[in-house]
Amino acid sequence: MSILVIDVGTSSVRAAVVDASARVMHEFSQVTLPESPVDGLVEFDARAYVDTAVECARAALAAHGPVDAVGIANQRATTVVWDRATGEPVAPAQGWQDLRTVGRCLELAADGIRLAPNQSATKLADILDNIDPDRRRDLCFGTLDSWLVWVLTRGEHHVSDLSNAAVWGLMRPDGTHYDARVLERLGIPASVLPRIVDSSGPVGHATLLDGAPPICGLTGDQQGSLIGQACVRSGSAKVTFGTGGMLDVCLGQDRPQAAVRGGAGTFPIVCWRQDEEITWGVEAIMLSAGTNVEWLVEDLGIVPSAGATAELAATVDDTGGVVYVPALLGLGTPYWDYGARGSLFGVTRGTTAAHVTRAVLAGVAELGADLVAAAEADTGLVLEHLRIDGGMAANPVFVQQFADATQRPVEVAPVREATTLGAGFLAGLAVGTWSGWDEVADTWRPASRVEPGAPTDRERWAEAVGRARGWYPELSSLDF
Repeated sequence: MSILVIDVGTSSVRAAVVDASARVMHEFSQVTLPESPVDGLVEFDARAYVDTAVECARAALAAHGPVDAVGIANQRATTVVWDRATGEPVAPAQGWQDLRTVGRCLELAADGIRLAPNQSATKLADILDNIDPDRRRDLCFGTLDSWLVWVLTRGEHHVSDLSNAAVWGLMRPDGTHYDARVLERLGIPASVLPRIVDSSGPVGHATLLDGAPPICGLTGDQQGSLIGQACVRSGSAKVTFGTGGMLDVCLGQDRPQAAVRGGAGTFPIVCWRQDEEITWGVEAIMLSAGTNVEWLVEDLGIVPSAGATAELAATVDDTGGVVYVPALLGLGTPYWDYGARGSLFGVTRGTTAAHVTRAVLAGVAELGADLVAAAEADTGLVLEHLRIDGGMAANPVFVQQFADATQRPVEVAPVREATTLGAGFLAGLAVGTWSGWDEVADTWRPASRVEPGAPTDRERWAEAVGRARGWYPELSSLDF
């Protein structure tokens, strides 16, 4: 049996086929970068996005042949609004990184409603305020999973799964219903909202594709990566080191105690819902991970490519006393300091490009260790080993540094982006490709396992973070 997976990411759209041996094949991708008309705004052409996704899906099907089901993974919280009758978007999609609603979020916080600008709630309200201020039009809202399902089923199904919906800011904390108080406060009509379905289970047939395969799996990208790395048992965890960094821990059926954010800065998430039963988790967030490597390559020009950073960093034994705090966009978990900024400490006349490069990789690793400590503090668990994917997982110097900083064994995923596998597992469970979660867990075959070496100087790291924090006090005072 085989599953077609469509993965709608922030910077690219991919389609591939996952077979019953959990192999990813016939992958086709296209770059789909967002637009930023002014600072703080991140927009997408939703129609172009979905057309690209369909093109990639058709190419994968042409290469492989018929499939048994379709799974969809997507960047979370990117907000699309379209006309129900015409099926056309009514405004540019607002990306999850878009910050235009910061002021609205602060106003709501004063009324006791805690929402963040990276959630969908205020993005949806902003679009409605601009294109339908009287709320008279017959419109549909959804994230990119909803929008893609709508197009693939030719408008037959307006849905999303709970792993996506739970991060919109529109649901009750227990994930059972939409929050009427939030909808009323933002002026969001219930008629625009999608029906919430299981993450694994039949949704409808993708009649736009050859063979009209059933859509049977929906997942947010980070939950897809968690499942794709077979972290499906309570207490298992993964970290994705992509543009940003996300640590996710599977907790099982017990919901985290924090309604919005834990004391150590993690957030409750829905890992998946199956047969209307929710599996919960927590998530810790690094605002910039691979972005720091891009800075070395594209802005400083001290290394020709991201792939060359490992070779350059390996030419020195250590950072030469240099410490780098990767706060280019502020600091997320556990600090949540939007006014912190990237900082280099300990630079001397003898500091070389290799030292700086190694310090950048080490800084991301140390911040990753902070995510681990925060997740353990908020859950009471001990994460005995960690699994990682994303672009930085291919860098052996970084992986060893992360193992050293966390003092945990680190297992590297066999595929660079495990999200595709996760969406494939969800769809495959629905059609019998895999018999259950135990069989999914048994598919894990890491590409490599790295044991920790000597511990890093965590006290020195904490001192550097303290100096980098509060660089812009007015931003540091923001809290969502």
